[in-house]
Amino acid sequence: MGHEGSIPKAEPRPRAPLRIAAILATAALLIASCGSNSSGGGGGGASAGASSGGGASAAASAAAPSTAASGADSSAGASAAASGGASAEASQGGAAVSGTLTVWAMGNEGVKLKTLADAFMKENPGTTVNVTPVDWGQAVAKLQTAIAGGQTPDVSQMGTDMMGQFAATGAFETVPESIDKSKFFESAWNTNVVEGATVGVPWYVETRLLYYRKDIAEKAGITAPPATWDDLKAAAKAMKEKGGAANGISLGTKNWQEYAPFLWSNGGDITDGQGKFTLNSPQAVEALTFYQSFFKEGLTPTSVPEGFDITPAFVAGTHPMFFSGPWHLSLIKEAGGAGFEDKWAIAPIPKKATGTSFVGGANLVVYKNSQNKDLAWKFVDYLTKPETQVAWYQEVTVLPAVQAGWDDPALKEDPNLAMFGEQLKDTKAPPAIPTWSEIASAMNDSLEKMTAGSLEPQAAADEMQQKAERIGMGS
Repeated sequence: MGHEGSIPKAEPRPRAPLRIAAILATAALLIASCGSNSSGGGGGGASAGASSGGGASAAASAAAPSTAASGADSSAGASAAASGGASAEASQGGAAVSGTLTVWAMGNEGVKLKTLADAFMKENPGTTVNVTPVDWGQAVAKLQTAIAGGQTPDVSQMGTDMMGQFAATGAFETVPESIDKSKFFESAWNTNVVEGATVGVPWYVETRLLYYRKDIAEKAGITAPPATWDDLKAAAKAMKEKGGAANGISLGTKNWQEYAPFLWSNGGDITDGQGKFTLNSPQAVEALTFYQSFFKEGLTPTSVPEGFDITPAFVAGTHPMFFSGPWHLSLIKEAGGAGFEDKWAIAPIPKKATGTSFVGGANLVVYKNSQNKDLAWKFVDYLTKPETQVAWYQEVTVLPAVQAGWDDPALKEDPNLAMFGEQLKDTKAPPAIPTWSEIASAMNDSLEKMTAGSLEPQAAADEMQQKAERIGMGS
């Protein structure tokens, strides 16, 4: 998932494997009865993310030895799905596959993926999927070493903000035309397009919304969530001046992921899509000016301690608004305790020209070194079927990259989750260029100077532009 500079996700609570079993068994029976691929397209995919990234899964787990599931030790979910194996094979429209895959996945996803690998093997006798969990902190170095030595896995998870860097090595297979791009959120799909070639598919996604304290807003005379930039400023002022909060909002002092939605919503962008940076465009300067105003007017702290946790500050009411992803839904519920659920809510990104948020998550890539590419793409296809995407949400609470997954009651009938689904229709990601991590660091440095008061918005924009041009796009 996009993984640098993100707000860490909470470790999802383990869920019973039988829940996945029920979903996968139902899907298998439907396939068996229909004999055709109801999801359409026959293609797989995965997504990007908040930066993690964009994020990489913030639940970092220690790297562990690869684990191959066999028929003897497969989970309840795998066993339940097995009943539809033959029909599932037919529904994908391909010849039977066999052989062994090595799959690397990061953080908590790497630990949990074995459950879906078990189910896939039950549906495809004669296949073995070995899953190796990789710690997010070690992922870049491990992937670099593997690519340099020609010892890559067949398939791996890839943070959305890592795509440009690793695609530049030429290690990824181009996505086959059988993958239906229309089933994914467009912004998530675009994180896989590097210099015109599509080299990965979305696995899961995340985006950001505004979290706000309803009770403090109401005390301050605010009866509706901020819908525009002007509303956001007015709400921040009112919550501090009339609502009794120490601050009006919590904004990052050096976090491009919080600034970029203001840039995008104002009609600006990081590049023009034609090879030129546009970090000091009029739209960028205006967005920086608005962002800086919260610091100048004392509505958000000008310095943030290392390791600052927004959750208890939000619950305490000192920081009554902030932007974050879906992981904060459970964090706030847990921290707030009984009776707190009516005191807060979420809202879409406030609009200027648009209300565009950041999209992150994780993608799936197949490597050119793979000796079993047909099986690799079939596994990717399986992971991006709507029913599998919902099962994966139930297991690790990451959001489906496949739009049809959002039709499931588990997501559709939860108003908070449904709001994230709606926001995903208006999202953007940073450019998939090899030098993105350096560009992001340069943007953060300039933001820190501006929010501390040592650079004015125009100067900050010019500095970002100059540094970006000096770094280049790496192509």
